[in-house]
Amino acid sequence: METAQKIAVIGGGSWATALVKILCNNYPQVHWWMRSEEAIAHIQQFGHNPKYLQSVSFDTTQLVLSSNLESTLTAVDWVVIATPAAFLEEAFAGITEAHFANKVVFSAVKGIIPSYNAIPARFIHKSFGVPYDHIGIISGPCHAEEVAMERLSYLTLACSNTTFAQQMADALSCRYIKTTTSDDLFGTEFSAVLKNVYALAAGICHGLGYGDNFQAVLVSNAIQEIERFIDVIHPVHRDTKTSAYLGDLLVTAYSNFSRNRTFGFMIGKGYSVKSAQLEMNMVAEGYYATKSLYEINQKFGVDMPILSAVYHIIYEKISPAIEMKLLAEKLA
Repeated sequence: METAQKIAVIGGGSWATALVKILCNNYPQVHWWMRSEEAIAHIQQFGHNPKYLQSVSFDTTQLVLSSNLESTLTAVDWVVIATPAAFLEEAFAGITEAHFANKVVFSAVKGIIPSYNAIPARFIHKSFGVPYDHIGIISGPCHAEEVAMERLSYLTLACSNTTFAQQMADALSCRYIKTTTSDDLFGTEFSAVLKNVYALAAGICHGLGYGDNFQAVLVSNAIQEIERFIDVIHPVHRDTKTSAYLGDLLVTAYSNFSRNRTFGFMIGKGYSVKSAQLEMNMVAEGYYATKSLYEINQKFGVDMPILSAVYHIIYEKISPAIEMKLLAEKLA
C-alpha cells in the first residue's frame, strides 16, 4: 500500500475529527490544525475532541496539533481540508500560494464558498494556484458519527490524477472504511453540495408531515436534478447511480445523523431560519449552498424545481406548506 506522504487535516469539527481517526489507522503521525487553543489543550490532556465526536479516543503521540496554519502547511506534503465552506476563506486568510507549492490538496468540504459562489476545488485553484490535477475530493455516504462507531462506511476519492486518487484511497482504507476512486472532480463535488440542498427539502417535507411515499418521489427526482445539473456544468460520461452520487444523496436525505435533514425538519415544523441555526449549533451546509447554487443556475437555466422550492422557503420566506404543495404538483 502506497499512502500519501506527510499529511495534515485542516478543521476541528466532527468530519475533521473522523478523518483524523481514519488516518491514524495508516499513519504513525497526523498533523491536525484547528483554530481553538482550548480544544487543542483538551485533546492533548484527555485524548478526545471536547466538542465533536467525544467518544473517539486518540493516541496523542500520533497527533501533531497546532493552531498555526502556516506551520502546519509547511510541515506536510498532503493537505485534507475539512472546515465548513462558509468559514474556509476566513480560515485561510493570510495564506499564500507559497504555502501550497507542490502540495496535493483533498477537499472534504461538502459546500460552496458563499462569497465566491465557487466549489472548494475552484477556490483552492484560484486562490492558491494549486493545479486541478493536484486537487481531489473526498465524498460518498459517510457520516462522521458512524465513523466514530466504526460502522462500515464507503468513500470515493475523486481526482483527475488517478495516482493521487489511489494514494488517498489507500490512506483512508481500513477495517471499517472501503474506498473507490473516480476522475470526475467537478461532478462529484457539485453532487456532494447539491445533496445537502435535497436533504433540506427532505427534512422540510418530513416536518410538514409528508410520508415515506412522497419522500421517495422527492429523492428520485433529486438525483435526476443532480444529473441534469452536473451534465451541463461538466459534461463527461458518469454513472450517477454509484455511491458517490446516489449513495451520498440517500444517506443525507434519510439519516437521523444528517444535520441538513434536521435543519430542514425544523423549518418544516415552523422554526425560523435563525432560530433553527441557533438551536443546532452546527453548520448545515445546505443553507449556504442553496443560495449559491440557485444563483449559479441562473446562468445555466437547468430545470431544478426542488432547488428553487428550497430557495423560496429559506431565502424568500415563502410558507413551506405552500411551496411544497406547489412542488408536489411538479414532481412525477
